[in-house]
Amino acid sequence: MLGVKKIKTLSWVSLLMAGIAVGISATQAGPLERIDLSKSPEGPNGNAAQPAGNIAINSDEAAAIKNKNYKAALVWHASGDWVNAVTEGAKTKFEELGIEVVATTDAQFDSARQASDVENVLALNPDIILTLVIDPVSGGAAFKPAVDKGTELVLLSNPIAGYKPNSEYTGIVTDDMYGMGVAAAEMMSDAIGGTGKIGFIYHDASYFITNNRDNAFRTAIQEKHADVEIVSGKGFTEEGQTFELASAMVLQNPDLKGIYVAWDVAAEGVIEALRAQGRSDVKVITHDLGQNNALDMIKQGNMYGTVADRPYEIGQAMAMLGVYGLLDKESPAFSVVGYDKVTRDNLAVTWEKSLRRPIPKKLSDALQ
Repeated sequence: MLGVKKIKTLSWVSLLMAGIAVGISATQAGPLERIDLSKSPEGPNGNAAQPAGNIAINSDEAAAIKNKNYKAALVWHASGDWVNAVTEGAKTKFEELGIEVVATTDAQFDSARQASDVENVLALNPDIILTLVIDPVSGGAAFKPAVDKGTELVLLSNPIAGYKPNSEYTGIVTDDMYGMGVAAAEMMSDAIGGTGKIGFIYHDASYFITNNRDNAFRTAIQEKHADVEIVSGKGFTEEGQTFELASAMVLQNPDLKGIYVAWDVAAEGVIEALRAQGRSDVKVITHDLGQNNALDMIKQGNMYGTVADRPYEIGQAMAMLGVYGLLDKESPAFSVVGYDKVTRDNLAVTWEKSLRRPIPKKLSDALQ
């Protein structure tokens, strides 16, 4: 998901600590774990994933919410196209139900700033808070005043250490992590003609979303694509490291046909490294949408394709879980949205489907 990019190195350390504190299950044990693709992803508390599309209320429940002057606040970790799409999804759903959004904040991946944002928005007395918690350890203290006040807390992707669904928070909404990893493996096989050697550049820190997507890709290649072989795996903790990792990977394995990278911005360094070495033959697969790599895809460069989630739908589902809390209705603990395989051929359509906005003019012009 795009929300992961540009996170500070300090936060990776915090997330590693959080993984230990939360009590990681097999579905979230960190990088380089083999997973059981026959099972649905599990949430931080072992809850099986449920489709976010199942989150709904009936007309009587909607009537019970409208005209009650309920308020909501969106306490985000960052800003950008992906977060904007989540925000628009949530605001649209809240508007349908007469719930006023009184604040939208951007912590710029600073956990201390996010704690301050929580304090500030609580002065506005929101009945619902939607958030992606930057640091699942310190986040427990940061959001405790909201919990103590009875505010309905809904989480995006990251858990909070010690918090339980339908208790301190209503539920979590996130990607279909296994599905996205499997789809990326399918795209890699397509990109290299179903056979050949590939590189695997993964996120080498304990981080719930990226670990599960990376692990699902790796497991799917090993179990479902017998003629595709991962001959080199290198981990990174900062996006800026991927240029050197990819450069070394290609030099050490000149017969590579493809490289998987954990997410879009990290893949930019890989594309740059391949260009520097004149390796236009090596195809890249990643997750999420970004303009730079999309332009390379349009020009039929190294970027073959990506797997994009649906942030607008995430926002709508989160808003509905907040409403579940107001209704004292039991929430699904862990819900996931769908995804789309994105190539040059369907880029314009899937860009709008994912982000709910037209593809940027620079990209649409390049597609002509």
